[in-house]
Amino acid sequence: MIVLLHPRATRPKNRRFPLSILAIAAVLEGREDYTIIDANLDPTPARTLDEIARQSPIELLAVSVMPGPQLAAAIPLCRDFRAKFPAVPIVWGGYFPSIYTDTSLNAPYVDFCIRGQGEDTLLELLAALRNGRRFAGIPGLSYKDGFGLHVHNPDRPLRSPDDFPYLPYHRLANPQKYILPTFLGSRTAVHQSSIGCPFRCNFCGVVPVFQGREKVESPERTASVLAHLQSTYGVNAIQFYDNNFFLSEAHTVALAERLVPLKLRWWTEGRIDAVLRYSDSTLRLLARAGATMLFFGAESGSRRALEQMDKHLTPDQTLSLAERLRPTGIIPEFSFLLGNPAEPEIETRETIAFIRRLKRINPSAEIIVQHYIPTPQPTGMYGHVEDKIQFPTTPEGWVTERWLNFTIRHHPDLPWLPPRMRRLIDNFELVVNSRWPTIQDIYLPRWGRLMLQTLSSWRYSTGVYACPFELKWAQRLAALRKPRWESL
Repeated sequence: MIVLLHPRATRPKNRRFPLSILAIAAVLEGREDYTIIDANLDPTPARTLDEIARQSPIELLAVSVMPGPQLAAAIPLCRDFRAKFPAVPIVWGGYFPSIYTDTSLNAPYVDFCIRGQGEDTLLELLAALRNGRRFAGIPGLSYKDGFGLHVHNPDRPLRSPDDFPYLPYHRLANPQKYILPTFLGSRTAVHQSSIGCPFRCNFCGVVPVFQGREKVESPERTASVLAHLQSTYGVNAIQFYDNNFFLSEAHTVALAERLVPLKLRWWTEGRIDAVLRYSDSTLRLLARAGATMLFFGAESGSRRALEQMDKHLTPDQTLSLAERLRPTGIIPEFSFLLGNPAEPEIETRETIAFIRRLKRINPSAEIIVQHYIPTPQPTGMYGHVEDKIQFPTTPEGWVTERWLNFTIRHHPDLPWLPPRMRRLIDNFELVVNSRWPTIQDIYLPRWGRLMLQTLSSWRYSTGVYACPFELKWAQRLAALRKPRWESL
């Protein structure tokens, strides 16, 4: 028996199909005996593991691990499992072991790490465990040798989603419980139609995992999957999990034409410059195809900062896209990373002024304000902060209060960001999100929206962001949703 474990990563109202685990399940389907444990749905995953072990010997425990809350949940589950079943290999896959591979292997309960795309690597690992334990020839695998030293095999070439079987949603305990109401629709599901990203922005966690590579699912297959979700589970909206949904305009047009008859509303993420190159007719087609909100990494209102990020983008392009999307009815959601390590005050104030200008051009644009936090990069991190920060060397170190806050960008302790600038960033975020409460919050009552807008209007109009205690109180009272912390 192979157990695929998805530790709890979010609150119940935000649970979505565990695509990482389902991708592995797809290549095991029909050839291996496996079961899925999703702790977002199973309140007692440790007990479930014990019950499975009593019924059938477990050959391998494969765990999907993201930084943050999912890592915090994975550690005790794997530690306890190792104590009870010391002979069963444990393999971690996902973003955390792909980026922090040595840190993951420093845990005594982690035997293997799969970096990046894991389907083929897991199959080859299973074969090696059964036939002589020769791991050296498995691309994408990291492991401990007989002396406890870490071995990192070469990266595995990226394969297209078209190369793999369709996801076995039916193998989940209750697929219907992953289909939840959002602002997009009453029955929203998730899908990922591409993997990786061809750009190398030096702050992004996608870069060290995929090294500037991307593979895209064909429009025919994407439409086929969504039609299946619609007919089988009654889905009427989709959140795409792609790191970079928009590349070729021809591909976008082909996909949009197939989405039009499905009448699904959807959200996805893309590059500003890529979509800006599209014709007006393509933008109108996207609107007809159900594009409701598009997320873009604008990152900064400072040209200097964008150059330092290797973003290959200018502030003017962001403004142009905001203006072009306005007549289509598609809502742009722009994310900004504030706190340039070289000149945090200048860049922060430039970006705040830029956001105000952006909102004048397109008032419906949604704004995500985040602190910049570094991620290890193959060619050096944005801001040249290698000598200014020391990352934890164990998984347990990453789940201390300081590093959990760092991971989720909640009051991160950054040596280059003065406390007064951190307060300015946090206070501006509070004001702008109160002045324009996100339309993603379907539970926010009308009185709550009016209260937030009324209390924040004078602050936004005058640019007075300091000490917004009344807005903190009001957001708690209204339980305003925080898009940067939660899935749709």
